[in-house]
Amino acid sequence: MSQRKFLVIADDSPEFQAALRFACRRARSTGGHVALLRVIEPAVFEHWSGVREEIERQAREEAEAVLHKMAEFVIAETGVAPEFIIMHAESTRAALRKVISEDPDIKILVLASSVGGRGPGPLVSSIAKDGVKWGTRKLPVTVVPGDLTDDEIADLA
Repeated sequence: MSQRKFLVIADDSPEFQAALRFACRRARSTGGHVALLRVIEPAVFEHWSGVREEIERQAREEAEAVLHKMAEFVIAETGVAPEFIIMHAESTRAALRKVISEDPDIKILVLASSVGGRGPGPLVSSIAKDGVKWGTRKLPVTVVPGDLTDDEIADLA
């Protein structure tokens, strides 16, 4: 039997931490683990491929550094190292579609809604509008309020 993966989009949004904390708590309480997806959107240097390649190399190194820093938190919360997924894609939604359709162990996508009255956020809005079918799979999505405190997350998860 495969282990349940909780997929979290590792982005730079302020609400990311709420999604990560919630996913860690759920993974720990259900015997699952966390997978972190970092999306690298393509560099726009069509004329100088060497410059584009250097920018993409730097973006990958930066993504790896960010994920390793996040791993410390995940290990402290769950006792298990997270899985890192770094994907070059045109958009987060395209990356999600590919990752989810290729990995049947991903059981739940955990997102956090935006805070401060800015609406739920572009990805949450897109899912609400277009649905949750990812290629040939349907996958539950947990949307966590982005401003939940640690105590509230502990109570819910």
